[in-house]
Amino acid sequence: MSSDGGAEHLAGQAYGNAQGVLRTAQVAACQTDPVAHLAEALGPGPFTMVALFVSPAAAFEAVVAEAERLFPDTDTVACTTAGEIGGAGYEEGQIVAIGFPETGFATTSLMIEGIDALAPQPVMDRIALERMSLQDRELGMEDSFAFLVVDGLSLSEDTLAATIAPALREMPVFGGSAGDGTAFNRTLVALNGLVASNAAVLTLARSRYRTEVFSLDHLVPTDQQMVVTDADPARRIVKEINAEPAAREYARIVGKDPEQLDRFTFASHPVAVRIGSTHHVRAIQQVTDQGDLVFFSAIDEGMVLSVATPQDMARHLRRKMAELSATQMPVNIIGCDCILRRIEAEQSQQSRELSEILAAHNVTGFSTYGEQIGPLHVNHTMSGVAFYAPADG
Repeated sequence: MSSDGGAEHLAGQAYGNAQGVLRTAQVAACQTDPVAHLAEALGPGPFTMVALFVSPAAAFEAVVAEAERLFPDTDTVACTTAGEIGGAGYEEGQIVAIGFPETGFATTSLMIEGIDALAPQPVMDRIALERMSLQDRELGMEDSFAFLVVDGLSLSEDTLAATIAPALREMPVFGGSAGDGTAFNRTLVALNGLVASNAAVLTLARSRYRTEVFSLDHLVPTDQQMVVTDADPARRIVKEINAEPAAREYARIVGKDPEQLDRFTFASHPVAVRIGSTHHVRAIQQVTDQGDLVFFSAIDEGMVLSVATPQDMARHLRRKMAELSATQMPVNIIGCDCILRRIEAEQSQQSRELSEILAAHNVTGFSTYGEQIGPLHVNHTMSGVAFYAPADG
């Protein structure tokens, strides 16, 4: 998969950006000693946390080990990606770094392992203790947020997000599921040199700057509905829709050839489920050889799905960025953007336009296999946090 917004100017040395309240940098995954280049581009710390969004083209374990060596007194959080968001918007084959200077932030990060068999109460107790400790330590920092990166092939993000949110109380949480390009083979997270699958890393942050956690999507549900009549919820597999083979019935409803279903079909014809008064996308990952549909998030028998139709992506993103800038323009934005949005942008030939919008608003982040916002794991969205400089600059 290619991006119209690729950054040829970054093919060599690392690129850094010290504008705003965060430090950001990126380097080609093929660069020799990439983390050393990133550390130089980030500039002098000290940092309370460094986040690394690592292309599957890089040697993830080596990157993580080198980051632990070069940032020994800093929490280093990392995950694999389905694409990166950097200085030119949508990027590929990059390692993107975000540094949180100690002058503006206090953070604490914790690894949560074995998320497919989570014992909720110990996890909630641990998060609550870390939250209270951070709050007591940094009383002068009024704003707060939590950032979650999670194994995107764990099939456990829904349960994890629902477990974490209550323990955070008033602290808003967003995040993304680690990706592997479009291979869906191996997704990893890491904290301070420890690499893990079936795991997540949760960072709690307090900030001297105003922050706003957000989630956006450009999809509108239609009256076209379907009912899941046979499913394997544990594996997020739908076998039947409307008592018919799932892939064939989905294809009939959206007007496509069942033999030609692919990621472009799923990106342009998503389905959504109503939760409360709002709809949330339940994105399809792939079709199996048996004609079943594999989803990116929780699915179950009896669930009623509505076909959603997309608004113009670029126009919608501009409007949402304008809303975030209503009283003041953010100086930095961290974004977790669904891989299906990138695929749709490519299909609709809007990659360059979207990249220009992302770059103009200083958005840094990665393409995901799913997004977290509050207690929900969702798809086909961008979740993130915007940072605002103080009025005196």
